[in-house]
Amino acid sequence: MSGRQTGATELPTAAFDYDLPPDLIARFPAERRDESRLLVVDRAGGGLEDRRFADVASLLAPGDALVVNDTRVFPARLRGRKPSGAPAEILLLRPCGPEVGDLWEALVRPGGKLKPGRTVIVGEGLEVVIEDSAPGGGRIVRLRGDEDPWSLVQRHGEVPLPPYLGREAEPTDRDRYQTVYARHTGSVAAPTAGLHFTPALLDRIRASGVSVVPITLHIGIGTFRPVDAPTPSEHTLHQEHYQVSEDAVRTLNSVREDGGAVWAVGTTAARTLETIVDTQGHFAAGTGWTNLFIYPPFEFRAVDRLLTNFHLPRSSLLMLVAAFAGHGPTMSAYEHAARERYRFYSYGDSMAVL
Repeated sequence: MSGRQTGATELPTAAFDYDLPPDLIARFPAERRDESRLLVVDRAGGGLEDRRFADVASLLAPGDALVVNDTRVFPARLRGRKPSGAPAEILLLRPCGPEVGDLWEALVRPGGKLKPGRTVIVGEGLEVVIEDSAPGGGRIVRLRGDEDPWSLVQRHGEVPLPPYLGREAEPTDRDRYQTVYARHTGSVAAPTAGLHFTPALLDRIRASGVSVVPITLHIGIGTFRPVDAPTPSEHTLHQEHYQVSEDAVRTLNSVREDGGAVWAVGTTAARTLETIVDTQGHFAAGTGWTNLFIYPPFEFRAVDRLLTNFHLPRSSLLMLVAAFAGHGPTMSAYEHAARERYRFYSYGDSMAVL
């Protein structure tokens, strides 16, 4: 699903590359969620302002809508051994069907060894049988154990931390790699822009007259994959499942009609909103799949303000930010953030694009 491109010249993928010192990658979360830093980017004037994330409440105005992705990360990584004793790993992506059952689409490691018919012993009470191949080098796997499939995943699985953190998941990650408003389980990655919010901060925002609007987009493994094609238009984005309620749409349309701003918390919320908006800027409730790929130049119809973390080079997430803020201002903001030693990526600091 291509974006609403405006006809201006498309930038090459290489234009979204940048260098980052490895020590600026946030390998662990900040001690407190709302103590992260916030870089405020003024699209109109081009200014940059260094603030704290808790200051975001002062940027919102009464009558605005703060749209959050309430997806919940599940412990999708299963570690085990082949019957030979060699280590193996299964990363569950999504159930094969509308309900959670024993059949899943997954990625496996080592991919060359785990062919259909092979078995991985995860632990007492759970084996994973490789049933078939799947597109993109994946597998269809069957969970075989002494409990219902979802209980097996919850008991044996680990939090699927992004590979660039370079560490194993720790017990605290079960809480911190999850937003405080996470509700609907189905993601293998967190909507990281929302990790900075606390219940107290959200209460302050609501008390100021801002509507906090939950929508759902379940994030897939493709969020970690760089764009390898020479130009973004040659890249196909992975599909992700979304759900937007009638209540959410009623609030969003009311805010838009009354002149309030729609804030997207993260690129996942932004993609979902731009998927469900029509040419007149009205939102429609629904459930479905989206592979909307937003890159410059793009006509935004749904999002007025964007809260987002700092993303990997050549990623579809960085391209979305550049489409919203402008390529030049975005890359300048990233240079400023690196120079001022902001923390980058999932557990890192945040940026507000006004």
